[in-house]
Amino acid sequence: MAIVKTEQVDKLNVKVYQTREEMGKAAAEEAAAAIRAAIAAKGEINMIFAAAPSQNEFLAHLIADKSIDFTKINAFHMDEYIGLPADAPQGFGNFLRERLFDRVPFKTVNTIDSTAADPEAECRRYAALLQAHPCDIVCMGIGENGHIAFNDPHVADFGDKAAVKVVALDETCRQQQVNDGCFARLDDVPTHALTLTIPTLTAPEAVFCIVPAKTKANAVYAALRGGITEACPASILRRHANATLYCDADSAARVL
Repeated sequence: MAIVKTEQVDKLNVKVYQTREEMGKAAAEEAAAAIRAAIAAKGEINMIFAAAPSQNEFLAHLIADKSIDFTKINAFHMDEYIGLPADAPQGFGNFLRERLFDRVPFKTVNTIDSTAADPEAECRRYAALLQAHPCDIVCMGIGENGHIAFNDPHVADFGDKAAVKVVALDETCRQQQVNDGCFARLDDVPTHALTLTIPTLTAPEAVFCIVPAKTKANAVYAALRGGITEACPASILRRHANATLYCDADSAARVL
């Protein structure tokens, strides 16, 4: 695999590959090594996954890795729309079932309920699950507005006291869902979602952040070259002791 550049920005490791396929393969290989080590040390581990087209290559290589004992992993995901039908393909739980959760034999799969009548109660339910299963490894992306999960800049809080919360989505975030082909029109994109908060996402021992495509170039630039601030939520990764950002040449165009 042709690595174009490596860099350390504060504590964050950055690796740039020429193509998103090479990026996804490299990230999956390094995540698999971390998974094997964590299982060897603990016997059973907990992981959080992101649902987005940016993760496709990474997830495809991860499930193809026969060295991973998925039966020792409890799986979680990091966000979900409020109000989508249970079978909506745009639902993040459904996205991950198709590409990951139904493809390999996890010990447990724990999804957020997009149809919950009381979203605040669903936040509490999922937070309790996460508290009972402290996460070891998180695999995430970065949004066009610099968000991680659905922590858009206007709701991001590096010191959030909640583990999971209800948020209103900003228009940049919602438009990205249209740009990614997940929804036909902006009006079709839900306005609110449940998200794991930034402290929840950065507490795990290892963070693998996979970010391809030219649409993410500005967000990558802001995360690496701007201040560490909620204006670019992903910038918080620069404070994590064991986080790696994987980019392709397109997403890293402004930092090469």
